Amino acid sequence: MQFYETDAAGIVHFSWFFRYMEEAEHALWREAGLSIHPPNAEIGWPRIAATFEFHRALRFEDEFDVSLRVAEITNKTMRYTCLLKKGDVKIATGTMTIACVRKPPNQPMQAIEIPLDIAARFQVAHES
Repeated sequence: MQFYETDAAGIVHFSWFFRYMEEAEHALWREAGLSIHPPNAEIGWPRIAATFEFHRALRFEDEFDVSLRVAEITNKTMRYTCLLKKGDVKIATGTMTIACVRKPPNQPMQAIEIPLDIAARFQVAHES
C-alpha cells in the first residue's frame, strides 16, 4: 500500500478497505471473462450495501491479501464476502451487495433479473 492510503499515524484509513474490496470484485469479474462496467452497457451494478469489520490495523508498507467470494446470488442481487489477511492474521472482514439494474436514458435505474449468461459465470462459494 502507499503512504497516501494512511492517516497521520501511518494506519490505513478505513475507506481504503472498500476500495480494496472493489478491486478484488473487478478481478473476479475479469476472471469470469466479464467486465462489471463494459462500454455502452444497458445494465449496471450499483452497490446497495457494504460493510467492514476491522480486526487489526494495516500500516504503511504492509503487504496483505484480499480474498473475495460470491456468498449469495438471488434473481436480482449478488452478495460478496471479503477477507483481508496479512500472512495468517485476519485484518478485516467485509460484505458487499450489488444489484442488477437497467439504465434507461433519462430515467431512473430499475432493478432487473440478473441475465442468465452473467449469473452462469459465477458460483456461490460455500465456506469449508
